[in-house]
Amino acid sequence: MQAPSIKVSASKSNQNSVVHKSVLLQQSILGLDIKAGDVFVDATLGGGGHSEAVCEVAHGNVTIIGVDADQKAVQRSQMRLKKQDCKILFKQSNFRNLDVVLAELGFTQVDKILFDLGLSSQEIQESGRGFTFQKNEPLLMTFNAEPKEEDLTAREIVNTWDEENIETIIKSYGEEKYARRIARMIVESRAEKPIETTFDLVEIIKMATPSSYHRMKIHPATRTFQALRMTVNDEVRTLTEGLEKSFASLRVGGRIAVISFHSIEDRVVKHYFKKLAVDGKLILINKKPITPTDEEIAENPRSRSAKLRIIEKI
Repeated sequence: MQAPSIKVSASKSNQNSVVHKSVLLQQSILGLDIKAGDVFVDATLGGGGHSEAVCEVAHGNVTIIGVDADQKAVQRSQMRLKKQDCKILFKQSNFRNLDVVLAELGFTQVDKILFDLGLSSQEIQESGRGFTFQKNEPLLMTFNAEPKEEDLTAREIVNTWDEENIETIIKSYGEEKYARRIARMIVESRAEKPIETTFDLVEIIKMATPSSYHRMKIHPATRTFQALRMTVNDEVRTLTEGLEKSFASLRVGGRIAVISFHSIEDRVVKHYFKKLAVDGKLILINKKPITPTDEEIAENPRSRSAKLRIIEKI
């Protein structure tokens, strides 16, 4: 029997905004097996596309808890979802604090949880915090829309950390083969003047890498930017804590779906689920990750590296 099709419109906050398309939308919602009366946690609310699909699949008979660290993302989703029939509770928080969020909202257990670990198009293009190397922005890269003075930023890393530590994070979190060259060039460049903007850093990366590297399919700054963003937001430890707290909050028979976008995230998810499976605490709904179809990749090139893993608690 062919699975029912889920069609949800793309999100636009205004006429000029970037369209955000939810990746692996149909596969994740169908894989979660949403049922009437479920309490569904959208742990990475983003543009609200997945939550909108859940509302439509459940015909309004579902409670949604939408969580996002970015207040602007929460506001966008509130606008998008205000006409939906289902009950929706919004919370600005990081998913590593999921236990606190649920307690504050009066929930001890939930039925379904979704993590979409990709940055939304709006966050990349419109945040003004340095997530994209295509615009000249301050080197912040924090998910916090209003960073405090004590918050770690990419600017602090590139201007104050020693060369060895910069190399380590670029190699570990960016899987960048020119990590040593880039770290050395960062340190040499900042001795002449502080590195303040995304374009400052892009120029340094280009100087540190061979011209042939600049003609590759991905931009030469991609891996370094990824590494800095992951470090600033403590993404590996945050993901581990989020998975642990989500599983602890899940009812028996409940499901978790995780969409990851690079190998480091996927390894964290894979190893955590595998350990629990060996311990007899869950079953893997899909033993191999689900990936986008050729059609989805053609429509949304950002989806090309996405992997979906789904588990059920037993």
